[in-house]
Amino acid sequence: MHFESTLAFAHKLDKADLLKSFRSLFHIPKVKGKPAIYFTGNSLGLQPKTTKKFITEELRDWAALGVEGHLHSRRPWLYYHKFTKKALAQLVGAKPLEVVAMNQLTVNLHLMMVSFYRPTKTRFKIITEAGAFPSDQYAFESQAKFHNLNPDKAIIELTPREGEHTLRTEDILQTIEAHASQLALVILGGVQYYTGQFFNIKKITEAAHKAGAYAGFDLAHAIGNVPVNLHRDQVDFAVWCSYKYLNSGPGGIAGAFVHERHAHNVDLPRFSGWWGHNEKERFQMKKGFVPMPGVDGWQLSNFPIFQGAAHLAALEIFQEVGIKNLRKKSIALTGYLEFLLKEIDPDEKIFTLLTPKKINERGCQLSIYMKTGGRKMFNTLTNHGVIADWREPGVIRVAPVPLYNTFEEVFRFAEIFKNAIKR
Repeated sequence: MHFESTLAFAHKLDKADLLKSFRSLFHIPKVKGKPAIYFTGNSLGLQPKTTKKFITEELRDWAALGVEGHLHSRRPWLYYHKFTKKALAQLVGAKPLEVVAMNQLTVNLHLMMVSFYRPTKTRFKIITEAGAFPSDQYAFESQAKFHNLNPDKAIIELTPREGEHTLRTEDILQTIEAHASQLALVILGGVQYYTGQFFNIKKITEAAHKAGAYAGFDLAHAIGNVPVNLHRDQVDFAVWCSYKYLNSGPGGIAGAFVHERHAHNVDLPRFSGWWGHNEKERFQMKKGFVPMPGVDGWQLSNFPIFQGAAHLAALEIFQEVGIKNLRKKSIALTGYLEFLLKEIDPDEKIFTLLTPKKINERGCQLSIYMKTGGRKMFNTLTNHGVIADWREPGVIRVAPVPLYNTFEEVFRFAEIFKNAIKR
């Protein structure tokens, strides 16, 4: 697409935007009485206007029915985890059997590693990206220690080449091959939270399996942002949260994927709970865990209804819009932002973009590394009504989200940014 750095051009793009009506479905925060330029949906998505309705309906059913709501509410609580399956399956390229909403992301990561990280004397290494989200790092370290392993020896961290900011796929694959005989698990973020790099899930999974290891992904920054196909790509497991691009509320219920080929493997070790037990026998209260088929067998506790209601409200929007349509607009929005930023500082004397230039290697997010005065720039943006995200040292993460952000907002952001540099 040929871009132009004018407000009139931004308006032209907004007028032609087939998804422009979806913005009206969300509450837009205000700064100094005006709608904010909200570019931090990669940290916390905005609230759909239907969220209150969905939660209120559950409150009313609880008030009217009490415990009978498990079977007789408008969305029977006993089966709530099933109501999100279709939408989640579409978002991650899976079968309903393979996905479930449950727990929080790091809880799910630990549960998956119990099953898919089973180190031996010869196979014990984990490959991940250096600078993975801290909670993931803590999970990997504690899992290694749980197995009486030294994390410094068990965990191999992938780092970019000197002078580069992101990982090359060929380097990832070469590292997997180099450690193949000792490798137990390859686990990366689907989209790296700091740089915004979208990893090649298919090639990484193929390499892990060729090495005799499992492949897992943290999709916190990928789900609802970029199209993925976990079933087709043969990924063993994945986990995610729902409060970023999925707009399901702060601390909202997370999710997990386990590939169909593991669906009936009752010999996989796992930490079990009663909600993962065969639902036909669940209330017989017998000893002896019999897992439900698929990822449902990894559930621990009964479903948190109010979190689930918020999740349903958000997923309903995704089912209407479709991830392919979102991706198309996302490429244009982020591409326009990149174009405008490059016009401001073409020689990268003041800032550089850490996020890959290739559109198939990134999602909504651009990570702007300020070479000097980063914090001052971030504060200036904030004072001018921009809600973005600051990360040390010197990175401003901005994510124009296709569900509710506009091309005009991208243009206005760039103008604020440019004027701040001039000052």
